This record gives sequence, C-alpha cells and structure tokens, in this order.
Amino acid sequence: MNTDIRDIVMVGAGPSALTAAIYTTREDIDTVLYEKASIGGLAAITDMVDNYPGFPDGIEGMKLAGQLERQAERFGAHIEFGDVTAIRTEGKYKVLTVDGADVTAKAVLIATGSDYKKIGVPGEKEFYGRGVHYCATCDGAFYRDKKLADIGGGNSAIQEAIFLTRYASHIDLLVRSTVKASDVLQQDLQKYIDEGKVTVHLETSTEEIVATEGRVSRVRVTQQGAPRELIVDGVFVFVGLMPNTDFLASTAIELDEVGLIKTDTHLATTMDGVFASGDVRSGATMQIASAVGEGAAAALAMREYLADFDR
Repeated sequence: MNTDIRDIVMVGAGPSALTAAIYTTREDIDTVLYEKASIGGLAAITDMVDNYPGFPDGIEGMKLAGQLERQAERFGAHIEFGDVTAIRTEGKYKVLTVDGADVTAKAVLIATGSDYKKIGVPGEKEFYGRGVHYCATCDGAFYRDKKLADIGGGNSAIQEAIFLTRYASHIDLLVRSTVKASDVLQQDLQKYIDEGKVTVHLETSTEEIVATEGRVSRVRVTQQGAPRELIVDGVFVFVGLMPNTDFLASTAIELDEVGLIKTDTHLATTMDGVFASGDVRSGATMQIASAVGEGAAAALAMREYLADFDR
C-alpha cells in the first residue's frame, strides 16, 4: 500500500465537492480533489444561475464555479485533473485508482455528479462535436444565424432553447410527448414562439440525425405518427442526466435502480469511510444550492469519521 496517505480524497470537483473542501481544509484536513472533466461540473457550463441564494441578479455558472474553486484553493485544497476508475478497501484505508496509479486515503467523498443522457439514435454519436451538442453555453455561439433542433421538453431543454435564441435564426423544439417544464419557463418560451424564433413540435420522436459532407444537415423524426424531415444546421440534446457511477459497479457501494449512490442520514455509503454528496446521491434534488449544503454536511461527517480513525 502507498505510504503517502491523504486524509480525504474527493472524486469530482463540482459545487458539492468544492464546498466540502472549503470546510475540510479550513480545519487543516489534508484534502485532494480529482476531476476528470471540468472544474465546477455542470454548474460551470450553465449560462446563468438565477436561484442560488445571495445573488439577486443571478450569477454566471462559470463565475460561480471559479469563485468556489478559488475559495477552496485559498484554504489549501489540492485540485488535480485525474480519472478515478476504481476504489477498494485495504485494511481501514481506501485505495483509489487514479489514471492507473494508486492513491490511498483515510476517507473518500464521491461527488461525481451526473452527465447528459443520450437519445441513442443513428448519427448522435458519429457527429458529436460536428453538429450534435449537449451544452448550449459551450457551443451555441457556433450557430449564429443558423437553424437548430433542440431535443427535450423539461426545464433544461426550455432554458437552453431560450439561450440559443441569442444566436440561432430559428429553433425547432422536438418534444417526445408534452412540455414538462415549469410554468415560468413555459411563459418565457411563449415570447419566442410568438416572435417566430421557436417552433414547438409535440409528440415528436427523433429517429436519425443526418449529415451532409460530414456536418449535420437534417433531422428525421416521427411527428404524431408520421415521418418528417427538418432542415437544421445543428442539434442540441437535453433529455436529462445520468449519474457518473460506472466506476463503482464492482464495489460494495450500494446504488439505487438508476445508479445513484445510496447514503444514510450522515451521507455515508455502504462502504465504510466513503461518503457521497450532490447530484450523484440517491434522493438529491439536482440543485446547486442543495449540492453545496450536502457538501458542507459531508465535510462535517468526514471530520467526525477522521476523529475516530486512529482511536
């Protein structure tokens, strides 16, 4: 076993883990965070966060994530890029496989959040990044004065459709059944429908994303039972999230039916010394504010765990 033992290793560096790190490092608890994608998680690629307490005018997601990162680092958190692919127990320690190497810790926080769900149609995987996207704030600016398809009917799909109207000349919103977004968002969307910038297609399932000369050019759909093609320059998919828990498949950590981590009231998992918080936890509300609160609660629980560790 590696003799370089960390007090706490956190898997993920979104709002929940960054908040937990602020709490642990302020108490001089050695803490390292490993993130395989973007620091700040999905919050960092959210255009505007309007419901986070303390920001009456809202705050850009990237700015919020950056401020959390700087605050954690100010207290001594070590934030590194690395892909955690396994976790196991050796005695009373936890050993994580990070980019193929072992990292040993007394306690672990899993705060890997969730990733975008795919619709699984022909062309989606093949043209990812060449006309198929999952982040409007990341890629919307590439489609100035272009026609887009936005797939989904929930809050995220409506929010992203509204954001994309900044760039696109027209957006076809493809909804499998009915729009399920909040009344407030539906009211906001109606303005763009009235202006002719957005057309909503209900009872519409996407069948194939088609490209011409390597770039997306059409979407084949079934609308109310009839086949149809829509001419578009790009496709944005917003059909929900799935938990980033594949690396836990062979562990003793219990997951629920959709792959979220089960925890007790102290955010402890079924593997001793391993805790979970944020959007990856079963029962999470999928809100930044609650993820931050869970991060603080997890930090306090881990502090108590470490206090008993050497007794």
